[in-house]
Amino acid sequence: MQTQTLERMESNVRTYSRSFPVVFTKAMNARLTDENGREYIDFLAGAGTLNYGHNNPHLKQALLDYLASDGIVHSLDFWTAAKRDYLETLEEVILKPRGLDYKIQLPGPTGTNAVEAAIRLARVAKGRHNIVTFTNGFHGVTMGSLATTGNRKFREATGGIPLQGAAFMPFDGYLGENTDTLDYFEKLLADKSGGLDTPAAVIIETVQGEGGINVAGLEWLKRLEQICRSNDILLIVDDIQAGCGRTGKFFSFEHAGITPDIVTNSKSLSGFGLPFAHVLMRPDLDKWKPGQYNGTFRGFNLAFATAAAAMRQYWSDDTFERDVQRKGEIVADRFQKIAAWLTERGIEATERGRGLMRGIDVGSGEIADKITGKAFESGLVIETSGQDGEVVKCLCPLTIPDEDLQQGLDILEESVKQVIA
Repeated sequence: MQTQTLERMESNVRTYSRSFPVVFTKAMNARLTDENGREYIDFLAGAGTLNYGHNNPHLKQALLDYLASDGIVHSLDFWTAAKRDYLETLEEVILKPRGLDYKIQLPGPTGTNAVEAAIRLARVAKGRHNIVTFTNGFHGVTMGSLATTGNRKFREATGGIPLQGAAFMPFDGYLGENTDTLDYFEKLLADKSGGLDTPAAVIIETVQGEGGINVAGLEWLKRLEQICRSNDILLIVDDIQAGCGRTGKFFSFEHAGITPDIVTNSKSLSGFGLPFAHVLMRPDLDKWKPGQYNGTFRGFNLAFATAAAAMRQYWSDDTFERDVQRKGEIVADRFQKIAAWLTERGIEATERGRGLMRGIDVGSGEIADKITGKAFESGLVIETSGQDGEVVKCLCPLTIPDEDLQQGLDILEESVKQVIA
């Protein structure tokens, strides 16, 4: 396998190719193939970007048909037929059935672009600078998003430039099971000497992906929404990794029955791995002046085509979400058994997650790395997350066949046993 050119020319900043040092050439659904013809089951799925699997045939056909028709590819923010179809499909298939009324902003194509736009919009709408965020949260690595991101590794990579405009609160469970961390937030809001500048908005992931699959309780989320409403604070849900069906609902906040003021989506929004992001906002919050927030790649017509196809294919009824929830229970059950096996051998481990966003906390980044390394040797691509990489994290395609899911779980379980033996 020829990797010399890649190793010589690519920056030291690369990460995934260090953990999975092979050259991949093709993929289909939940399987990757390297240039030697070896297949791997994919429990990473582009870090949650490929919820509908690699080269999904329904989405691929929509893309090929669009290209064959000489459809517009790049268009700044011109109106195109593809954009209209996307917006109409989003409204009819996703928003209206959920009783949601949002306007749509198309920022740059990545998750951090959406977060930057969302927090800036909140500041414009409220005339305040402060954004409340949460411990272990990850919202991107551009400067505004990074200010709301907790991980020290990313925060220390600014070259000494201070990160401003955000205040951190403890996430649900951060202080232990018996402490409601929102008591602290509410106390600071009420205390004129508490030192917390009145926020324009709160930004939160309902399930923290990079932070270690930390799950916000449904009642906790409802209370957070109530606190925001009572204090004239906007609620932003960062649904970039947890959205587009990952937790078993199209939006992760649906489980709690809350309605955010602003929502960010990216990753699996295009459905095909094409860069694409949007910001959903309450119509009265659309305070932008024309061109006040722009970019060369605001919306991407190829992504419009595949995103619309994905919504029509998978979200016109509840069949797909029920299947995701079913598969999530399969993973949860196996992860609980693996965690119990580890605990019996003196390694305190726990399972957590929602839908097909699952993790096993093994308490040590070193152990987790050994497990994922052994799994890769056996044909499974799976990564870690958490502040020390201590959580083995499953983000398999939502479309994964049951046999691939079970085989991947078998590989992971055997890898755990080989590492701990």
